[in-house]
Amino acid sequence: MEHTILVVEDETGIRKAICIYMKNQGYRVFDAANGKEGLELIEKEDIHLAIVDIMMPVMDGVTMVMKARETHDFPILFLSAKSEEVDKIHGLNIGADDYITKPFASTELIARVRAQLRRYEQILALKKGQESKDSCYVVGDLELEPLTKEVRVAGKLVHLTPKEFKILELLMKNPGRVYSAQQIYELIWEEEAINTETIMVHIRKLREKIEADPKRPLYIKVVWGIGYKIERMES
Repeated sequence: MEHTILVVEDETGIRKAICIYMKNQGYRVFDAANGKEGLELIEKEDIHLAIVDIMMPVMDGVTMVMKARETHDFPILFLSAKSEEVDKIHGLNIGADDYITKPFASTELIARVRAQLRRYEQILALKKGQESKDSCYVVGDLELEPLTKEVRVAGKLVHLTPKEFKILELLMKNPGRVYSAQQIYELIWEEEAINTETIMVHIRKLREKIEADPKRPLYIKVVWGIGYKIERMES
């Protein structure tokens, strides 16, 4: 996997040197002269690790990291001078993963970058494995896969509309829980339910696609006067 490194440093010589170190290791590199430029690159590019100086004009590194951590979790390595000890500790507390003190050897910087990327890849792999484990919902012979948007009945692929899929996903995530037509409408359409007749239509069409006998449904049950639910059953 080709990793992308962001270097944020206001001193041109140091910034260029770090970029050369990273490129020589086979990384794709972007650079910025301050935190504001760094944040702009983070929003435009797929960054895997950032090397960020603490003291910079326009926006300092601590502020940049605080803002970046609102939406991103890739590793961030701080560059700091010994006189910036308090800022360094604060930066680690608000989301940086490591720091290196200036002046530094290129070998140490490269080793720290590699270590952080290895750790990040391990975390991503664990997350991906957990998502794969948890993502498939199964009720009897009915299977729903959120990642691929696929639904199968007894192994046979069933084609649903996006709204039908979302309704079925909602019910299958919570087998046994009853949802009123109004609740289903507001959760799926994300707006106030004025008329819920469309829910009846979608449920009917869903039954026609997933039930062996839509008039005697095995999966989607009506709780009269309350709403709909997916029946609990052994897979």
